[in-house]
Amino acid sequence: MRLLAALDAFLESLYPPESNHILDVDTLCAPNIRFFVARRKGEALGCGALRIDPTGYGEVKRMFVHPEARGQKLGRAILMRIEEEASREGLKWLRLETGIHQAAALALYRHAGYAEREPFGEYAPDPLSHFFEKSITPASGRLL
Repeated sequence: MRLLAALDAFLESLYPPESNHILDVDTLCAPNIRFFVARRKGEALGCGALRIDPTGYGEVKRMFVHPEARGQKLGRAILMRIEEEASREGLKWLRLETGIHQAAALALYRHAGYAEREPFGEYAPDPLSHFFEKSITPASGRLL
């Protein structure tokens, strides 16, 4: 809960409410969500979620690493775990939205092979957002 509160405060400091697409705790508990927490010595240091869309793609949500734990490749480890789960779920694509003021997140997604795309799902074009996707080969579990 502390990580989610810190993430919410961070995003709310950067973007207006209409540009924040935050999943609340109740939604994170839904059957189509897989939520992951990175811990070290029992302390939660980072998190991320996979939202499974009924049309066959996954969406990366709620990615966050506590500022004191940054620089330790936890974000990449969480993203890889989400990708592994998406492959196991048989999803064809991973998609995400992130804000323009999050340079570290943008670098992480680009380095991990995500390509920019148009808005998807219920997202509308937003000058404060970037949209990305990455193809997954579900049968082999390989990420493209």
